[in-house]
Amino acid sequence: MLAIRLPASIEKRLERLAKRTGRTKTYYAREAIIEHLADLEAVYLAERRLEGIRAGRRKTVPIEKVMRRYGLISTAVPKKKPQRTAVR
Repeated sequence: MLAIRLPASIEKRLERLAKRTGRTKTYYAREAIIEHLADLEAVYLAERRLEGIRAGRRKTVPIEKVMRRYGLISTAVPKKKPQRTAVR
């Protein structure tokens, strides 16, 4: 069970949406929470990890290592070829 207070403007928007669609305000409140909960959890986790890095308790990982780990780039990265410029 959860009870929340919403600003009047949000309450009115939610009520209008519910009336227009034939669904309940609870349905839309539940859907909004479900939709955004994962984002909120990810932000919290990222903030905690950043605190650990700044405090020296955690180390960063080079992006190339992460990409290799997940198969986004091959283990043998080709060397860049020098760019040739046209001589006129």
